[in-house]
Amino acid sequence: MLPVLSAAADGETRLSDLVERLAEEFHITDKERRQLLPSGRQTVLANRAGWAKTYLSKAGLLRPTRRGYFETTERGRQILASRPERIDIKLLSQFPEFEEFRRAPRESTGTADTASEIVERSGQTPDELLRATHQEIEKTLRVELLDRLLQTSPAFFEATIVNLIVSMGYGGAREDAGRAIGGSGDNGLDGVIDQDALGLDRVYVQAKRYKPDSGVGESEIRGFAGSLEGAKANKGVFVTTSYFTPQARAFAEKITRRIVLIDGQQLAQLMIRYNVGVRIEGTLHLKKAR
Repeated sequence: MLPVLSAAADGETRLSDLVERLAEEFHITDKERRQLLPSGRQTVLANRAGWAKTYLSKAGLLRPTRRGYFETTERGRQILASRPERIDIKLLSQFPEFEEFRRAPRESTGTADTASEIVERSGQTPDELLRATHQEIEKTLRVELLDRLLQTSPAFFEATIVNLIVSMGYGGAREDAGRAIGGSGDNGLDGVIDQDALGLDRVYVQAKRYKPDSGVGESEIRGFAGSLEGAKANKGVFVTTSYFTPQARAFAEKITRRIVLIDGQQLAQLMIRYNVGVRIEGTLHLKKAR
Protein backbone atom coordinates (compact mmCIF):
# COMPACT_ATOMS: atom_id res chain seq x y z
CA MET A 1 0.00 0.00 0.00
CA LEU A 2 2.90 2.39 0.63
CA PRO A 3 4.11 2.34 -3.01
CA VAL A 4 0.56 3.01 -4.24
CA LEU A 5 0.10 5.96 -1.90
CA SER A 6 3.53 7.35 -2.78
CA ALA A 7 2.88 7.07 -6.51
CA ALA A 8 -0.43 8.91 -6.17
CA ALA A 9 1.20 11.74 -4.19
CA ASP A 10 2.52 13.33 -7.38
CA GLY A 11 -0.96 14.30 -8.50
CA GLU A 12 -4.10 12.92 -10.12
CA THR A 13 -3.53 9.45 -11.54
CA ARG A 14 -5.42 6.39 -12.69
CA LEU A 15 -4.88 2.80 -11.66
CA SER A 16 -3.68 1.45 -15.02
CA ASP A 17 -0.99 4.14 -15.25
CA LEU A 18 -0.01 3.56 -11.64
CA VAL A 19 0.37 -0.18 -12.24
CA GLU A 20 2.78 0.46 -15.11
CA ARG A 21 4.73 2.93 -13.00
CA LEU A 22 5.05 0.47 -10.13
CA ALA A 23 6.12 -2.29 -12.51
CA GLU A 24 8.96 -0.12 -13.79
CA GLU A 25 9.93 1.18 -10.35
CA PHE A 26 10.26 -2.30 -8.88
CA HIS A 27 11.80 -3.82 -12.04
CA ILE A 28 9.00 -6.34 -12.45
CA THR A 29 9.67 -8.58 -15.43
CA ASP A 30 7.33 -8.86 -18.41
CA LYS A 31 6.48 -12.41 -17.35
CA GLU A 32 5.53 -11.23 -13.86
CA ARG A 33 3.48 -8.37 -15.30
CA ARG A 34 1.47 -10.85 -17.39
CA GLN A 35 0.84 -13.25 -14.51
CA LEU A 36 -2.94 -13.68 -14.18
CA LEU A 37 -5.26 -14.56 -11.34
CA PRO A 38 -6.81 -18.05 -11.63
CA SER A 39 -9.89 -16.40 -13.16
CA GLY A 40 -7.71 -15.28 -16.09
CA ARG A 41 -9.41 -11.89 -16.18
CA GLN A 42 -6.93 -9.69 -14.34
CA THR A 43 -3.23 -9.62 -13.69
CA VAL A 44 -1.97 -10.25 -10.17
CA LEU A 45 -0.19 -6.91 -10.21
CA ALA A 46 -3.30 -4.93 -11.15
CA ASN A 47 -5.37 -6.85 -8.60
CA ARG A 48 -2.99 -6.09 -5.75
CA ALA A 49 -2.70 -2.43 -6.72
CA GLY A 50 -6.49 -2.22 -6.95
CA TRP A 51 -7.02 -3.62 -3.47
CA ALA A 52 -4.31 -1.34 -2.09
CA LYS A 53 -6.21 1.61 -3.59
CA THR A 54 -9.46 0.37 -2.02
CA TYR A 55 -8.00 0.06 1.47
CA LEU A 56 -6.23 3.41 1.26
CA SER A 57 -9.45 5.06 0.10
CA LYS A 58 -11.44 3.51 2.95
CA ALA A 59 -8.90 4.99 5.39
CA GLY A 60 -9.21 8.43 3.79
CA LEU A 61 -5.66 8.50 2.38
CA LEU A 62 -6.84 8.55 -1.23
CA ARG A 63 -9.90 10.17 -2.81
CA PRO A 64 -11.51 9.88 -6.25
CA THR A 65 -11.27 12.94 -8.48
CA ARG A 66 -13.22 11.76 -11.52
CA ARG A 67 -14.17 8.43 -13.04
CA GLY A 68 -11.16 6.12 -12.84
CA TYR A 69 -8.85 8.77 -11.35
CA PHE A 70 -7.75 9.48 -7.78
CA GLU A 71 -5.21 11.44 -5.74
CA THR A 72 -3.61 11.50 -2.31
CA THR A 73 -5.49 13.40 0.40
CA GLU A 74 -3.97 15.70 3.00
CA ARG A 75 -4.20 12.81 5.46
CA GLY A 76 -2.31 10.65 3.02
CA ARG A 77 0.40 13.29 2.67
CA GLN A 78 0.74 13.46 6.44
CA ILE A 79 1.24 9.70 6.58
CA LEU A 80 3.91 9.90 3.88
CA ALA A 81 5.60 12.78 5.73
CA SER A 82 5.98 10.53 8.78
CA ARG A 83 8.11 8.23 6.57
CA PRO A 84 6.54 4.89 7.54
CA GLU A 85 8.48 1.72 6.70
CA ARG A 86 5.25 0.21 5.41
CA ILE A 87 1.52 0.83 5.37
CA ASP A 88 -0.56 -2.11 6.58
CA ILE A 89 -3.96 -2.73 8.09
CA LYS A 90 -2.62 -2.07 11.60
CA LEU A 91 -1.57 1.43 10.56
CA LEU A 92 -4.86 2.10 8.76
CA SER A 93 -6.84 0.98 11.81
CA GLN A 94 -6.11 4.30 13.55
CA PHE A 95 -8.66 5.96 11.27
CA PRO A 96 -12.36 5.61 12.24
CA GLU A 97 -13.51 5.33 8.62
CA PHE A 98 -11.34 2.28 8.07
CA GLU A 99 -12.44 0.66 11.34
CA GLU A 100 -16.07 1.12 10.31
CA PHE A 101 -15.26 -0.53 6.99
CA ARG A 102 -13.66 -3.46 8.85
CA ARG A 103 -16.52 -3.88 11.34
CA ALA A 104 -19.25 -4.18 8.73
CA PRO A 105 -18.54 -7.81 7.70
CA ARG A 106 -18.19 -8.92 11.32
CA GLU A 107 -21.48 -7.35 12.39
CA SER A 108 -23.41 -8.73 9.42
CA THR A 109 -22.06 -12.28 9.63
CA GLY A 110 -21.28 -12.69 13.31
CA THR A 111 -17.80 -14.03 12.51
CA ALA A 112 -14.91 -13.49 14.86
CA ASP A 113 -12.54 -12.20 12.18
CA THR A 114 -13.17 -9.56 9.57
CA ALA A 115 -12.18 -10.13 5.96
CA SER A 116 -9.39 -7.60 6.30
CA GLU A 117 -7.93 -9.46 9.30
CA ILE A 118 -7.88 -12.70 7.33
CA VAL A 119 -6.31 -10.92 4.37
CA GLU A 120 -3.68 -9.38 6.66
CA ARG A 121 -2.66 -12.78 8.03
CA SER A 122 -2.62 -14.53 4.66
CA GLY A 123 -0.68 -11.85 2.78
CA GLN A 124 -3.09 -12.23 -0.16
CA THR A 125 -5.71 -9.97 -1.69
CA PRO A 126 -9.36 -10.99 -1.15
CA ASP A 127 -9.52 -12.27 -4.74
CA GLU A 128 -6.41 -14.41 -4.31
CA LEU A 129 -7.63 -15.68 -0.94
CA LEU A 130 -11.01 -16.64 -2.37
CA ARG A 131 -9.44 -18.50 -5.31
CA ALA A 132 -6.98 -20.27 -3.01
CA THR A 133 -9.83 -21.32 -0.71
CA HIS A 134 -11.77 -22.64 -3.69
CA GLN A 135 -8.73 -24.64 -4.83
CA GLU A 136 -8.35 -26.11 -1.34
CA ILE A 137 -12.03 -27.16 -1.33
CA GLU A 138 -11.59 -28.80 -4.74
CA LYS A 139 -8.46 -30.59 -3.52
CA THR A 140 -10.45 -32.14 -0.67
CA LEU A 141 -13.29 -33.00 -3.05
CA ARG A 142 -10.89 -34.81 -5.40
CA VAL A 143 -9.73 -37.03 -2.55
CA GLU A 144 -13.34 -37.74 -1.54
CA LEU A 145 -14.35 -38.63 -5.11
CA LEU A 146 -11.50 -41.12 -5.52
CA ASP A 147 -12.26 -42.70 -2.14
CA ARG A 148 -15.89 -43.18 -3.16
CA LEU A 149 -14.95 -44.68 -6.52
CA LEU A 150 -12.78 -47.23 -4.74
CA GLN A 151 -15.80 -48.30 -2.67
CA THR A 152 -18.19 -48.78 -5.60
CA SER A 153 -18.79 -51.96 -7.58
CA PRO A 154 -16.76 -52.58 -10.76
CA ALA A 155 -19.90 -52.19 -12.88
CA PHE A 156 -20.76 -48.83 -11.31
CA PHE A 157 -17.20 -47.60 -11.72
CA GLU A 158 -17.09 -48.56 -15.40
CA ALA A 159 -20.47 -46.92 -16.03
CA THR A 160 -19.27 -43.74 -14.30
CA ILE A 161 -16.21 -43.54 -16.55
CA VAL A 162 -18.30 -44.00 -19.68
CA ASN A 163 -20.76 -41.38 -18.42
CA LEU A 164 -17.87 -38.97 -17.85
CA ILE A 165 -16.47 -39.37 -21.36
CA VAL A 166 -19.91 -38.86 -22.90
CA SER A 167 -20.42 -35.78 -20.68
CA MET A 168 -17.17 -34.40 -22.10
CA GLY A 169 -18.80 -34.33 -25.54
CA TYR A 170 -17.57 -37.56 -27.09
CA GLY A 171 -20.32 -39.32 -29.00
CA GLY A 172 -22.22 -36.10 -29.56
CA ALA A 173 -25.52 -35.44 -27.80
CA ARG A 174 -26.90 -38.96 -28.18
CA GLU A 175 -27.89 -40.54 -24.86
CA ASP A 176 -26.89 -44.00 -26.09
CA ALA A 177 -23.48 -42.89 -27.37
CA GLY A 178 -21.58 -44.80 -24.67
CA ARG A 179 -22.05 -48.04 -22.81
CA ALA A 180 -20.15 -50.22 -20.38
CA ILE A 181 -19.18 -53.62 -21.77
CA GLY A 182 -17.08 -54.95 -18.89
CA GLY A 183 -17.52 -58.43 -17.50
CA SER A 184 -16.48 -61.90 -18.42
CA GLY A 185 -15.36 -62.13 -22.02
CA ASP A 186 -14.82 -58.39 -22.36
CA ASN A 187 -11.34 -58.96 -23.79
CA GLY A 188 -9.89 -56.25 -21.56
CA LEU A 189 -12.35 -53.56 -22.71
CA ASP A 190 -14.70 -51.98 -20.19
CA GLY A 191 -16.60 -49.46 -22.28
CA VAL A 192 -17.14 -48.14 -25.78
CA ILE A 193 -18.11 -44.72 -27.12
CA ASP A 194 -19.70 -44.51 -30.58
CA GLN A 195 -18.49 -41.28 -32.17
CA ASP A 196 -21.20 -41.52 -34.83
CA ALA A 197 -24.70 -42.98 -35.01
CA LEU A 198 -23.56 -46.02 -37.01
CA GLY A 199 -20.62 -46.83 -34.77
CA LEU A 200 -18.11 -46.52 -37.59
CA ASP A 201 -15.75 -44.56 -35.33
CA ARG A 202 -15.36 -45.92 -31.82
CA VAL A 203 -13.33 -45.12 -28.72
CA TYR A 204 -12.75 -48.01 -26.33
CA VAL A 205 -12.26 -47.58 -22.60
CA GLN A 206 -10.29 -49.51 -20.00
CA ALA A 207 -11.03 -48.57 -16.37
CA LYS A 208 -8.95 -49.80 -13.40
CA ARG A 209 -9.79 -49.14 -9.76
CA TYR A 210 -6.42 -49.22 -8.04
CA LYS A 211 -5.40 -47.92 -4.64
CA PRO A 212 -3.28 -44.74 -4.71
CA ASP A 213 -0.01 -46.62 -4.15
CA SER A 214 -0.64 -49.22 -6.88
CA GLY A 215 0.43 -47.84 -10.23
CA VAL A 216 -0.52 -49.01 -13.72
CA GLY A 217 2.51 -50.47 -15.48
CA GLU A 218 3.63 -50.95 -19.04
CA SER A 219 2.29 -54.50 -19.22
CA GLU A 220 -1.27 -53.32 -18.63
CA ILE A 221 -1.02 -50.63 -21.32
CA ARG A 222 0.48 -53.24 -23.64
CA GLY A 223 -2.46 -55.54 -22.91
CA PHE A 224 -4.94 -52.73 -23.60
CA ALA A 225 -3.22 -52.00 -26.92
CA GLY A 226 -3.62 -55.67 -27.81
CA SER A 227 -7.33 -55.50 -26.96
CA LEU A 228 -7.70 -52.49 -29.25
CA GLU A 229 -6.02 -54.40 -32.03
CA GLY A 230 -8.41 -57.29 -31.51
CA ALA A 231 -11.36 -54.88 -31.77
CA LYS A 232 -9.82 -53.28 -34.88
CA ALA A 233 -9.80 -49.94 -33.07
CA ASN A 234 -7.25 -47.15 -33.22
CA LYS A 235 -8.30 -45.05 -30.23
CA GLY A 236 -8.57 -45.87 -26.57
CA VAL A 237 -8.78 -44.26 -23.13
CA PHE A 238 -7.18 -45.92 -20.11
CA VAL A 239 -8.50 -44.57 -16.81
CA THR A 240 -7.26 -45.39 -13.32
CA THR A 241 -7.86 -44.11 -9.82
CA SER A 242 -4.11 -44.35 -9.11
CA TYR A 243 -1.21 -43.37 -11.38
CA PHE A 244 0.78 -44.53 -14.41
CA THR A 245 4.42 -45.51 -14.18
CA PRO A 246 6.89 -43.66 -16.44
CA GLN A 247 7.32 -46.89 -18.44
CA ALA A 248 3.56 -47.06 -19.02
CA ARG A 249 3.42 -43.48 -20.26
CA ALA A 250 6.45 -43.99 -22.49
CA PHE A 251 4.89 -47.08 -24.10
CA ALA A 252 1.59 -45.26 -24.71
CA GLU A 253 3.49 -42.46 -26.45
CA LYS A 254 5.49 -44.63 -28.83
CA ILE A 255 2.83 -47.00 -30.19
CA THR A 256 0.86 -46.16 -33.33
CA ARG A 257 -2.54 -46.52 -31.70
CA ARG A 258 -3.72 -43.42 -29.88
CA ILE A 259 -4.11 -44.22 -26.17
CA VAL A 260 -4.97 -41.42 -23.75
CA LEU A 261 -4.02 -42.01 -20.12
CA ILE A 262 -6.12 -40.46 -17.32
CA ASP A 263 -4.77 -40.89 -13.79
CA GLY A 264 -6.62 -40.45 -10.51
CA GLN A 265 -6.01 -36.71 -10.09
CA GLN A 266 -7.03 -35.91 -13.65
CA LEU A 267 -10.06 -38.20 -13.32
CA ALA A 268 -11.29 -36.36 -10.23
CA GLN A 269 -10.67 -32.97 -11.89
CA LEU A 270 -12.68 -34.00 -14.96
CA MET A 271 -15.54 -35.30 -12.82
CA ILE A 272 -15.73 -31.93 -11.04
CA ARG A 273 -15.48 -29.95 -14.26
CA TYR A 274 -18.19 -31.94 -16.05
CA ASN A 275 -20.45 -32.43 -13.00
CA VAL A 276 -20.22 -36.21 -12.82
CA GLY A 277 -20.68 -37.57 -9.30
CA VAL A 278 -20.88 -34.06 -7.82
CA ARG A 279 -23.52 -31.41 -7.25
CA ILE A 280 -23.40 -27.65 -6.80
CA GLU A 281 -23.83 -26.85 -3.13
CA GLY A 282 -23.74 -23.08 -3.49
CA THR A 283 -22.80 -20.32 -5.90
CA LEU A 284 -20.86 -17.14 -5.17
CA HIS A 285 -21.22 -14.30 -7.67
CA LEU A 286 -18.26 -11.93 -7.81
CA LYS A 287 -19.44 -8.57 -9.09
CA LYS A 288 -17.69 -5.29 -9.79
CA ALA A 289 -18.82 -1.80 -10.71
CA ARG A 290 -19.15 -1.06 -14.41
